[in-house]
Amino acid sequence: MRAPKHLMVFRFSAMGDVAMLLPVLRCLYQQNPDIRVTLVTRKHLNPIFKELTDLQIFNPDFEGRHKGFRGLYQLFKELKALKPRRIADVHNVLRTAVLRFFFASQPLVRTKKLDKGRQEKIKLTQLKRKTLKPLTPQLYRYAEVFTKLGYTLDLGRHEFPPKPIPPTFNDHLQDPNHKWIGIAPFAAHKGKVYPLDFMQKVIGYLQQEHSLFLFGHGPEEETQMEIWTRAYPNVYRPKISFSEELDLIANLDVMISMDSANGHLAANYGVPVLTLWGMTHPFLGFAPFGQDNHLIVDRVLFPKTPTSTYGNKIPKGYEKAMRSISPESVIEKTLEILNR
Repeated sequence: MRAPKHLMVFRFSAMGDVAMLLPVLRCLYQQNPDIRVTLVTRKHLNPIFKELTDLQIFNPDFEGRHKGFRGLYQLFKELKALKPRRIADVHNVLRTAVLRFFFASQPLVRTKKLDKGRQEKIKLTQLKRKTLKPLTPQLYRYAEVFTKLGYTLDLGRHEFPPKPIPPTFNDHLQDPNHKWIGIAPFAAHKGKVYPLDFMQKVIGYLQQEHSLFLFGHGPEEETQMEIWTRAYPNVYRPKISFSEELDLIANLDVMISMDSANGHLAANYGVPVLTLWGMTHPFLGFAPFGQDNHLIVDRVLFPKTPTSTYGNKIPKGYEKAMRSISPESVIEKTLEILNR
């Protein structure tokens, strides 16, 4: 049998975008049995792919030996030594463009890059004469890169693996028979964060009959989560590793998330995800895989939304747009999902 061609995949960040790669790589392995894949990504993201035991991961050191242009050339030499024959650039940023340029000198290597759909996203996020229509989901944009390289990849044939064993919390839970709700109340940009006083009402109500697990990182986020865990008996912030956190997320009954990484991490395991959308919108293509449980700001009151792809642009007068999503609607939708 002829040796399979070696595929190398570039995606360095961010966590949510890297997480969206997992269903795509699952399909790639399921539908191309002899494939060999090397993923080039940052080290702290490795646990996302722990189920893919045949996946080789290369972690670049952009703060050290791979820093700057000379560092990228050093990275190219190290990657070239692995002898890839196909390169899927599903990041398409300056660093990956430079690497593709270097690999262009290799006659046996074919490269394809991600089409980000920039012009479509500009039309969807411009404040005037907005064209509000759903764009191609990011996962399908990823898949297109692989099919252009000649691989079979049909996301419609995706299969979830068995769920991992969750960390043991029964000694700490008030009621081990409660259903498990994950809440990820934070995001990288303020325009995507649900008001904390509204979220507190959601938490206070749902924790009465369910076990709630909070997810987030950073000093301010940890401080807020500690306030909630002290205030409510059925609210928990487990002090566990990222890998263990993923095992916990995989076993949730529902995840409430902003337009952020935790929604994608939960969707990767088939967990129902309720996403809350502020200055962004699911039409931009970043909804979690296979999910349609969305609550969106009132576009009658705030017709300029979505205002940006990343939630980093808040027009004057839109600072309180997410308050148009009531805590009652979040609670009602969560209970509806749990009772399906």
